[in-house]
Amino acid sequence: MKKFSRRSRIAGQFAVLLALHLAGVSSAAAYSFAYTVADMRQPPAQAGPTACPQRDHWNTALPGGINRRWSTSLGTSPVTILTQDQSAGGQLNEIESTILQSFGVWTGVSGTALLPSTFTTIVRTSNAMACSSFDGLNSICLNQLDPAFTTGVIAFTRVTTADVIGDQAVQNHPPSTFIGEILDADILVRSGDAGTTFATPAALPVHTNAYDLESILTHELGHFLGFGHSGVWSAAMFPFSPVPGTFLNARPTLNAPDAPLSDDDRTGLRVLYPDPNDAAHVGVISGHILPANPLSLAAAPGVTGMFSGQVVAVDNATGAVIASTQAGWSCTAAGPPVFDGAYTIERLPVGPAQAYEIYVEPFTGPEDPSDVASGLAGLCRNAFTDLGWPTQFACAVPAVNTNFMARVRPPG
Repeated sequence: MKKFSRRSRIAGQFAVLLALHLAGVSSAAAYSFAYTVADMRQPPAQAGPTACPQRDHWNTALPGGINRRWSTSLGTSPVTILTQDQSAGGQLNEIESTILQSFGVWTGVSGTALLPSTFTTIVRTSNAMACSSFDGLNSICLNQLDPAFTTGVIAFTRVTTADVIGDQAVQNHPPSTFIGEILDADILVRSGDAGTTFATPAALPVHTNAYDLESILTHELGHFLGFGHSGVWSAAMFPFSPVPGTFLNARPTLNAPDAPLSDDDRTGLRVLYPDPNDAAHVGVISGHILPANPLSLAAAPGVTGMFSGQVVAVDNATGAVIASTQAGWSCTAAGPPVFDGAYTIERLPVGPAQAYEIYVEPFTGPEDPSDVASGLAGLCRNAFTDLGWPTQFACAVPAVNTNFMARVRPPG
């Protein structure tokens, strides 16, 4: 079997807030996603027709569903996963219930094709080192050390995607059918640190120095599904954890199964996994971020618009943030992307009285360029990142501009 290249990345490091603080045109699209560029060194049958970045996501039509498992290996010295039920079997059941609740948050969103049936029944493994990037087994590990656990990082997700059609995670696994198809995803929660503990929802009220395991897993499952970080404070994909002893937003209920998610999270999920029968979320807003002063543009070839800003759509009636995007680029035909300030916000609710206000802001708040860098880096490949890369498909991501004033002009 011929082995093609695959792209493996750390999809997001959930950090502690340490201070107060295709055919047609594609562009930065609603929400913040991870992207894969096809390996244009390969024949067209494997690479496809374009070097435009493709959104990372799962093939929801995988025979039998997307597999998932979790490692029952838990830290004991110190104990890092705290549960209400301290019996051996009860502890595992409580943790597994928390994991399934977190999956349920993402499979309870209307207008998406991501359903509970998209995933297989979760299984357990006793392997303490179950999280491997290239075994095709999507694992959650609560007691596996990793060099990615640098200062302040309490959890992360490692995702492997196909950058050629026909790639496989391992032999006998279904071959990929599109660029950006996720082949393997593993979630690792920090272990072996006496100063960092996690509690299930049942145990959190009496362990106020612990992080909420459900909030952490809900965030990491967003990366598992193909999301990057969001700059929206209320979003599950905001890159900083709720403080110890607290959880993110309301707990899920039968009436609100996706309670921890913000509208920004829901909009993103509808973009990544759209329900073809959804007629309520079909609105699209697009445009360009242009500088009031052209001298504020990055001094880089081909940069004609602001890169990268956060464009936000606010519901005029409620003042709620419905969606945001990391904007500043577009891509057509064979690619590669150009940095023209373009943005597109998709899957917005529509209706006779529905209206939106759009604003743009630089990444100068709690979310700064370092929080979005990994996602933006996936927009380009070149001879420096990939030996022998064809010149016609090469580009380099410019530095994120954090000091700008946008110009607003009438449509048309």
